[in-house]
Amino acid sequence: MSKNPAKGLIALLRLPYWLMTGGLALLTAFAITKGDFGSLQVVPLIFFSMAAITSAGFAINDYFDKESDAVIKPKRPIPSGALSLRQVIAVSSVLFVVGLVLAALINWLSFAILAVDSVLLLVYSAAVKRKSGFVANVLVGILTGTAFLYGEATISNPPTLTLLSMSLYPIAFGTIGGNVLRDILSLDGDSKVGYPTLPQKIGNFKSVEVAAVFFVACGVLAPLPFLIGEFTVYYLPFILLWSVLLIYSSVRLVSSDLKIANVRKYERMITMSMILLPMALILEALSKIIGGLL
Repeated sequence: MSKNPAKGLIALLRLPYWLMTGGLALLTAFAITKGDFGSLQVVPLIFFSMAAITSAGFAINDYFDKESDAVIKPKRPIPSGALSLRQVIAVSSVLFVVGLVLAALINWLSFAILAVDSVLLLVYSAAVKRKSGFVANVLVGILTGTAFLYGEATISNPPTLTLLSMSLYPIAFGTIGGNVLRDILSLDGDSKVGYPTLPQKIGNFKSVEVAAVFFVACGVLAPLPFLIGEFTVYYLPFILLWSVLLIYSSVRLVSSDLKIANVRKYERMITMSMILLPMALILEALSKIIGGLL
């Protein structure tokens, strides 16, 4: 990466992840309300508040990872010289403030959820990531799951969390499993900088088994919103297909030869299959329209 502050800022923000956080929260809100927000003014607040906190977290993580990134990810904004440490801290601080202000404009519960997320992101970057790779994986899963809680909090009146968003939360187990697999794939680089990841502690085979447990749990529990009667049958086609792919990949991971090529293959398959989750939420959001046409 050249020493271009504009390009460095874009890289720092990790814009594609906005769809995984702000987008997921927004789709959850649409699915819960069946597309009927009442007021569309809250839509950009939901998306950009979550997106801002996400980018703030990446920025502060880059700050604390500056030494390790210089070794294993030298093209990142700080080690490449595109952005200074002071600039990264300033960007992260502004984004945290913007995200929290936007959340506060929605309601107090939305602000509280993102405030907790902000604290957890700081703790993750400053301490957890360096002391326990697996705890870090779990923490990232916890943070991912808050997108479902946030989606409901933003559209509930009075602000509240119900069994519905709680039933979506176990989908975050898939994030934990995916992070464990990625730790296997990045074992050499993590070893160079001293990250105590799960594969370094228990080996690749047992780490694959741990990841498979989380994938199976995600696959089994993903249909839960329908099973408790909160979502309609339209949620099921894509979510059941995703569940089958998760469970199949888990079985293949633990039964195939333990080769990096196999781990990479099924990690890629699982990552690509994640598109089925937003598709399921979109169908649920459109369930009233679809039902009226059939």
